[in-house]
Amino acid sequence: MTELEEYAARIEALAHRLGLDYYPVDFEVAPQSLMTEIAVYGLPVRMPHWSFGVRYIHQLVRQSMGHSKIFEVMFPGDPCRAFLMDGNSLAENTLVTAHVLGHADFSKNNQLFARFHDMSGGNIVEKAAAHAHRIHQAIEAVGLEKVETVLDAALALESHVDVTGELHRARYAEFVQEKKKVVEGDFRKRFRALPGESEPQMPPIGPLKARVPPHPEFDLLWFIAQYAPDLEQWERDIFLAVRAESLYFYPVFACQIMNEGWASYWHARLLRDADFLPSPLYLEAIKAHSDVVRPFASGEQTALAINPYHLGFTLWEHIVEKKGLDHARQVMKEEDDFGFIRNWLDAELAEKLDLFVYETRPGDEIRVANRDVGAVREAILAPKFNFGAPRVAALEVKSDGGLVLAHEHASDGRGLDAARARKVLEYTRRVWRRPVRLHTVNERAEPVELAA
Repeated sequence: MTELEEYAARIEALAHRLGLDYYPVDFEVAPQSLMTEIAVYGLPVRMPHWSFGVRYIHQLVRQSMGHSKIFEVMFPGDPCRAFLMDGNSLAENTLVTAHVLGHADFSKNNQLFARFHDMSGGNIVEKAAAHAHRIHQAIEAVGLEKVETVLDAALALESHVDVTGELHRARYAEFVQEKKKVVEGDFRKRFRALPGESEPQMPPIGPLKARVPPHPEFDLLWFIAQYAPDLEQWERDIFLAVRAESLYFYPVFACQIMNEGWASYWHARLLRDADFLPSPLYLEAIKAHSDVVRPFASGEQTALAINPYHLGFTLWEHIVEKKGLDHARQVMKEEDDFGFIRNWLDAELAEKLDLFVYETRPGDEIRVANRDVGAVREAILAPKFNFGAPRVAALEVKSDGGLVLAHEHASDGRGLDAARARKVLEYTRRVWRRPVRLHTVNERAEPVELAA
């Protein structure tokens, strides 16, 4: 066994003794090029698309400037899959091993992760590979240009899924459900029996076609896959594949602060209790821990973005100190970032962490706008609402097949970037193949209709 394998095995044994409960973890050491690809694509094997190439170049630039370092990539499931960078030191990969076990414990026991695990079957890596294979088959059959046109539209809408719904959904009922006949009382029966009071016999009108959609439908990927008038089956498959992967990623997105904080809490605790680690390795690993959970930007400048590792780690330490580990585990099981931040980030902690809401002014001036803990909480959570996307629903399919969408601006609190909205509408029109209209409001809250 290598030193890393030996330390990993002993850290896993220690994790079990300390009460961590997780699905088996398959560790793999990978080269930097593969790690960058996995981090950019989000999965070891995924559908091909030009946008991932753009992200790859962006990631390489960030790494070359020292703004990004990949320690590990971990995929929840049964088993979990974890990739460690072969260029990291032994101490860094030892720390990462402990960090991954914290993630694995979180993903098995958190209710949001568990719900999506039950829906997807816990084997997203294999499913993503199957999706990629299906798309390669489509490329061979109809050509890259046609497939990319559909992928452009599906990925433009990838945030527009109903995260409260199910992965596997049936189509709407085709006909309106018949109303149950009212049971007549004795008085009504006697009244109808009077001379001249008999009701005329009307011919049956038959079942009525149900309206599509029967209610505002926020799962746009599912709706287009099921009801776009002229899509081929391979096109519908692409929309459903993007939807399945988007739903898989939602718990990672919605629990990022909790999850990274929990993994950081446990890697620190496991390293502290791992008395079998040589002192030089332990000290190097603890330095790496400090770099991961530091609150400030490069050169100790004030950071204008939250470090989820730092905030999550601080909150979990606070909860364990005040309420105990058992209570912390209960919070881990029941909450997502919304409940976690609103329930546990209090005014005292916000002041201790020097958190504030800032605003930009002409001339690139940045100033503190608010230090109220309520405003700080909502500033942290606002980008997480509805997968970070405006809340848009399919409202109606017109008699000519045109699609009407509505932006639910009152509930999501977001305005639309009109230029970006028009681009997304153009993508949607390409696959709907009928006129598409979107109702929203402008900055003065006046009704606006965008069309493609």
